[in-house]
Amino acid sequence: MEGGGRMKRFYMILVALAVAGGAILFVASREKPVSGAIEGPTATVASDGFTGFTLVSDSAPVEVVEYADFECPFCARFATLQMPAVRRQLIETGVVRWRFRDYPLPNHQYSRYAAHAAQCAGEQGRFWEMHDAIFTDHSWAQTGKNPARLFNAMAERTGVDLSAYKSCMKSNRFAARIEASRQEGEARGVAGTPTFYVNGVAYRNNPTSDAFKALADSLARR
Repeated sequence: MEGGGRMKRFYMILVALAVAGGAILFVASREKPVSGAIEGPTATVASDGFTGFTLVSDSAPVEVVEYADFECPFCARFATLQMPAVRRQLIETGVVRWRFRDYPLPNHQYSRYAAHAAQCAGEQGRFWEMHDAIFTDHSWAQTGKNPARLFNAMAERTGVDLSAYKSCMKSNRFAARIEASRQEGEARGVAGTPTFYVNGVAYRNNPTSDAFKALADSLARR
């Protein structure tokens, strides 16, 4: 029938348009860049022998190794609420040597970038100052926004040479070191952050300053 032939041609045209439209959308989705993300350091492994930034001398009888993620809210809570007392009671008294290791979690968009910011400040002897700044002003971790400008301001306040810091960040020179730290933690059984090891033994209790003091004092007396 003539009318049936016209309808058939009409549906064929609709199908062709749908296929063409789908192809255009597919190409557009592939070419559209992802916005808001900072390209993280490349996940290669370092061989520089770096074992983390430490507080207090190597002669302390007790060592605590902390694996942490700078974007982790629990790590920020520990750093701001518990760590000041740990420093006063255990680190400044020479009982504990505190070693910080990076353990960036894959679900945190800027964790490696923040770790690299602390490493670049550490290159100029300001790791702990940058560590404290990143964890104290932790609102950046909840916004999902690019923290580069904020980290630049933090780094400048710690007293680093800002030009050298920016050059370090651009180079990603500590990316392999951060990945080596993460792989070390994974091999030791780290599954979340923060995770602590006291004299090589995983610490499973509530990580408060009082709990660490009781354990460290006990170990130091042995």
